[in-house]
Amino acid sequence: MVFGRSLTESRLINSANYVRTELPTRIAHRIRDMQHLPYAVVKNPHISDVYNLYYNAFDSFRKIKEINTLEENDEFCKTISKNLQAHLTVIPKLAMGIIECSDLMDAQSLDKFMNTILRSRISRRVIAEQHLALTETYNSPWFSPGAKLSEADFIGEVFIKCVAKDVIDRCGLAVQALARATYGPEVQIPEIKVEGHLNASFPYILSHLEYIVGELLRNSVQAVIERQIRESERQQKDNPDQSHPAAPLPPIEVTICESPQLIIIRISDQGGGVPRDVLPHLWSFSKGPRGQKLLENLGKVPKMAATMQELHIHDEIARADLRTPSSYESAPITSSSSLSSLSNRPPNLQLGMGLPLSRVYAEYWAGSLELHSLEGYGVDTFLQISRLGNKNEQLTTRATIDAV
Repeated sequence: MVFGRSLTESRLINSANYVRTELPTRIAHRIRDMQHLPYAVVKNPHISDVYNLYYNAFDSFRKIKEINTLEENDEFCKTISKNLQAHLTVIPKLAMGIIECSDLMDAQSLDKFMNTILRSRISRRVIAEQHLALTETYNSPWFSPGAKLSEADFIGEVFIKCVAKDVIDRCGLAVQALARATYGPEVQIPEIKVEGHLNASFPYILSHLEYIVGELLRNSVQAVIERQIRESERQQKDNPDQSHPAAPLPPIEVTICESPQLIIIRISDQGGGVPRDVLPHLWSFSKGPRGQKLLENLGKVPKMAATMQELHIHDEIARADLRTPSSYESAPITSSSSLSSLSNRPPNLQLGMGLPLSRVYAEYWAGSLELHSLEGYGVDTFLQISRLGNKNEQLTTRATIDAV
């Protein structure tokens, strides 16, 4: 954000050189982490593919000389875009590799490795996409050098006034349209009620928040619908000669709480809670006994950028009444951003990635994600967001980059 508050040619060049030195450094740490894994794990074809992607990216970035002109920056941006696109396969490949290697390493070590590599991936994509967005802004015909972006809605990818209710409404409409397209028009769709501090706003990267909220709402909507379907089937089986009109579905209740330092979003549903055999593996990437089924599903998702668009937003949803808030209109869409050209997956294609990946995103920005399940009733999920902007990003010194 510092480079973009008042954007000039020299600041854009400084941003380019910052990214040029940071990317190979951070990639090198992850290459070293993979080299420290047991040999049998590194030789797993999925982990090996990721290793080669990382090594090729490191090799291409380390050869780039200091950037001094806008033309050199444009060429650098092409290299960034190419690597961002190539690395869309990383998350599903890592997930498949981790599940396949679950008998070669203990779950705690595998989860620690996965959390570290995903957190680092977020940091790299954030600085890379931020620089691409600043370059796109600078090259725009309407832009005048020296303009104060801090007075606009966005600084690059960072949304200055991200309104929680707008994000929940947008994600809710998409998730409801997805459910309607998947389960059919005759199935009831639960209402999503939003209450609390409806004007709460904070600086955030929109795609990250949309991914987390989209996954949480998708889980709740799906749980409520499928509980109703199971109940209807049970009643039909017990009394086949009687008609059983469906009872109104309980709504998904979303509460927004605002304090000087925090925003807390609580999502409550009455979908029956998390099954007891699933609960111990909820936040794990290795997934325990469900691993084999999830492995098959992950094979159907060749690319994953981890954004809301992966909630299978296709023609049916495009035709839905997605009332885009006016605050979204100036959002930058970078061609190589993990906001665009994502793979589709229907809600019945469980990947086991939504919750653990959402927690990585939340914790990266000094927030948290917790889930409380009442078996037989429902789930309360609490997303805590820091209002301190980029001051809390976990990159305070060069020494901590090793941990990130």
